[in-house]
Amino acid sequence: MNNVKHHTQMRWWPSPAKLNLFLHITGRRCDGYHELQSVFQMLSFGDEVGIEVNPSGQINIMTPIEGVTEQANLAYKAAALLQKATHTRLGANISIRKQLPMGGGIGGGSSNAATVLCVLNQLWQCGLDPQSLCKLGLTLGADVPVFIHGKTVFAEGVGEKFYPISLPSKWYLVANPRCHIATADVFKSPELTRNTPPIRVEDYDFGATRNDCQDLVIDRYPEVANLLQWLVHYAPSRMTGTGACVFSVFNSQSEAEETLKQLPSKWSGFVAQGLSESPLVAALSTVGQGSAAPVS
Repeated sequence: MNNVKHHTQMRWWPSPAKLNLFLHITGRRCDGYHELQSVFQMLSFGDEVGIEVNPSGQINIMTPIEGVTEQANLAYKAAALLQKATHTRLGANISIRKQLPMGGGIGGGSSNAATVLCVLNQLWQCGLDPQSLCKLGLTLGADVPVFIHGKTVFAEGVGEKFYPISLPSKWYLVANPRCHIATADVFKSPELTRNTPPIRVEDYDFGATRNDCQDLVIDRYPEVANLLQWLVHYAPSRMTGTGACVFSVFNSQSEAEETLKQLPSKWSGFVAQGLSESPLVAALSTVGQGSAAPVS
């Protein structure tokens, strides 16, 4: 560990958003966890995480989030977890440029945690393989492993079993109704559908799937219902995860941008391209070449 070069300059890394293109709940296990099927779609848009190694062993979050203590920040938890698991004496200074809404169902905090784990695993020279990182990540949140894996995948189990899937290139308008939905409340609800028949990865078709949480959420959150109602006039639209964000699927960037321009100002949104691989994967491949390819 002593030969690690201490970085004096903060470098910025992609921390992309994801969408659940569909979400089927196929059962409930005796430990209370739900059996799911979903497609995790990586996007070209997200937060950025700045990381520099320090020799002090301290983990410092340089950009506090209002209402979230440093120790409760998922980026901090990820760094502390990796530090403990690998017994490194090095620390890190971490900054986050937030662009993704918290509690939006598009993976903001989980993606931040995955970026921290992947980058510090390299910068601290911990040498953990992706499987070990995913195991650590799963203790932080169910969505963390998909960002460590870094590819658009068909997922099942509690969301931790991944299968390759090839999808046509699409553009997405992701819109935020600006309300917060507690995932735990959705999954605890007695009205939630829990018996959707499983599908095979090769049979996946967007039009033949749905989000099993959507009806429940739109019953309880009129903001989500209103946003969905507005979007479906323009393109096929669906809620992602347990919400609150909703997405529409377009064949071209220009169609998606045009619809975004018309989005009423009470809502916010962004346009992103669906990617087969997370932009973090490409950035990480440059570490050994002496350049961390900062994101713009």
